[in-house]
Amino acid sequence: MSENSQNQVESFNAYRAKMNDKILGDKNKIINRIFNLDTNAFAAGALDVKTKELLGLVASTVLRCDDCVKYHLESCFNEGVTKEEVMETLSIGTLVGGTIVIPHLRRAYEFWEALEENAVK
Repeated sequence: MSENSQNQVESFNAYRAKMNDKILGDKNKIINRIFNLDTNAFAAGALDVKTKELLGLVASTVLRCDDCVKYHLESCFNEGVTKEEVMETLSIGTLVGGTIVIPHLRRAYEFWEALEENAVK
């Protein structure tokens, strides 16, 4: 595992957790409800969590949100999604989003590799 891969994943998660704690700690009713809605939307229901995370990955790719892409990539990884499934999902996002999504595709691929490298510990 490369140090860069480990740092990339750890840095993203540490920053996300720190800022979420600060934001939620302010107890703004609307923001807290949005976070809660997001959490509940990705819970198992008629669609399983894996499918919902793949859908989130497509939407995040099309919307060109690198943080969202990373979040959904890690969630997909934790749900046992394969690299082939991720690449098919990213291909749909790139098709729908157009060539402007390609830089985000590159960063998504790099982050997936970091997730894989960290799992090999």
